[in-house]
Amino acid sequence: MWQRSLNWAAVLLVGIFGLMWVGVVVYADELSAPWMRITQVVFGTLLIGWAVLKAVSMFGKA
Repeated sequence: MWQRSLNWAAVLLVGIFGLMWVGVVVYADELSAPWMRITQVVFGTLLIGWAVLKAVSMFGKA
C-alpha cells in the first residue's frame, strides 16, 4: 500500500520537475548558449517521458 503510494509520488514529482525544468529553460534562461538550452530541453523532455512511461506501466499493473 505505502509502496504504491510512494511510487506514484515519485513519478508525479519527476514529471512536475521535468515540466518546470523545460518551462524555466524556455521562458527564463536567456543568457545560455542555444545548444545548451536545447540540451536542457531534451533533458526535461526525457524526464517527462520517463514519468509518463512509468505511469502507463503502473496503470497496467493495477
